[in-house]
Amino acid sequence: VQLQASGGGLVQPGGSLRLSCALSGVNLDYYAIAWFRQAPGKKRDWVSCINSAESTHYSDSVKGRFTISRDNARNTVYLQMNNLNSEDTAVYYCAADPRGSSYCPVIPEYKYWGRGTQVTVSS
Repeated sequence: VQLQASGGGLVQPGGSLRLSCALSGVNLDYYAIAWFRQAPGKKRDWVSCINSAESTHYSDSVKGRFTISRDNARNTVYLQMNNLNSEDTAVYYCAADPRGSSYCPVIPEYKYWGRGTQVTVSS
């Protein structure tokens, strides 16, 4: 199982980015996918998740600005990030878990992880 996160970059405050998480080796249909982020010197934080029934959840810090979605045909999950600010600067990681129908915010340990993609919000 491999996860490949992409789409990060440098963006000005107020701007937008769309991250992608492409899965290979498994069928996305049965998996819950989450996004996490880790800023320098800080612990890794959960950002958002979507389960196999397309139930979505967000941390309070991104609610209303970020949207998670999945395209099972492409085996890819997206994180649309709008109205970005400096506090969103971090390395973003996607993770997958076969407990796809679970209430995804409380999955304790996502089984598969991808390498991160850097998001930098700066003027």
